[in-house]
Amino acid sequence: MAMATGRSPIRVLVIGGGIGGLCLAQGLRRAGVDVQVYERDESADGRRQGYRLRISPEGEAALRACLPPGLTKLLTATANARDDSGLAAYDERLTAQWAPAFEDPRAGRDDKIDAVDRVTLRRILLAGLNEAVHFGKDFERLEQTSDGRVTAYFADGSEATGDVLVAADGTNSRVRAQVRPWDVPHDLGIRTIFSRIPRREAIAAGLPEALRDRFSYVIGTDGHHLGLMPMLFREPPSRAAARLWPSAGLEDSDDYYMSVFNVHQADLGLGDEEFFAMSGEELCELVIERTRAWHPDLREIFRFADPSTAFAVALRATRPVETWDTCPVVPLGDAVHAMPPSGGVGANTAARDAAALTGLLAAVDRGERVLADAVRDYQKAMVEYATEGVEMSMRIAEWSIKRARG
Repeated sequence: MAMATGRSPIRVLVIGGGIGGLCLAQGLRRAGVDVQVYERDESADGRRQGYRLRISPEGEAALRACLPPGLTKLLTATANARDDSGLAAYDERLTAQWAPAFEDPRAGRDDKIDAVDRVTLRRILLAGLNEAVHFGKDFERLEQTSDGRVTAYFADGSEATGDVLVAADGTNSRVRAQVRPWDVPHDLGIRTIFSRIPRREAIAAGLPEALRDRFSYVIGTDGHHLGLMPMLFREPPSRAAARLWPSAGLEDSDDYYMSVFNVHQADLGLGDEEFFAMSGEELCELVIERTRAWHPDLREIFRFADPSTAFAVALRATRPVETWDTCPVVPLGDAVHAMPPSGGVGANTAARDAAALTGLLAAVDRGERVLADAVRDYQKAMVEYATEGVEMSMRIAEWSIKRARG
């Protein structure tokens, strides 16, 4: 293994300002590494990727490793207030079913971060990075320079050059499409409608006590299935920010349920062109129609879903997860290990990537490691834990689809 000597400051370009990319930026900034993030959205409010995230023990450790103490306290203060360790499963008549179990060593810990609001998390991850995050930067292509560096070119005519380019641009990664055009995540044939249901209204509509404060999964014998995940804020985000990090710009939200309505293409009865062209109102109406025969305590709550928050996605997965032989272009998050949300692992795995890559790139910046060796070590470890995450997510997805389709 080659050894580096002396300080070798590097500049890191991060393509994509999602959770993984911003977590990496926070970690690198904390370590004193020059990092710049390029995000195609026009602002911090420009994306819809679901609303609530489960945070695993590994994901929590990664976030704590990357964030400065003040932001860690803010994330803790705004996290989910209830225990998120259990998963309860029912059929559409609310008859209890077997469900996989999750062990969480954090049970009973007052400061655990086991679920967060995605919008709040992204705002926290952006805090303090103003001059390092560039919005409206639609990545088009990259070129490696003669001195081993890499230049990114954007649709607005601008460009940026660095020593490392991190592909953190998601499942539809344009970086991956250029450097590994054959490497495309597999379509799982599952179509999902995300929406957000105010908790107060859902309870008023008759949501059973057993489903109110835990992750609940309903597996319909009609081929449709639903995940309901509660988000109950420990403290109103604006109040927590005023106390801990006033410039974070957090906005308050009422407690809510994230609704994830899944159906296999074979049971949907709609082509993708028609399905993905549906408006939020039409998607909510589709869920109401498809659950019309369900238990009345379930079907009524969908009438309170906010159409402006509803959107549809196709679930995909990367199998197998592989290393990229493209240094100084380095993969992170869904760009290299896309997985269905069924296991609640995707964002946690991206955070683990960020924490691992932060440590290694910081060592390169200090002159303690050679870049190629550091990237190789990162990817070797990443493939192992990301493969575990993909396979666990796939087992849960296959369990629910198999039950739903008989």
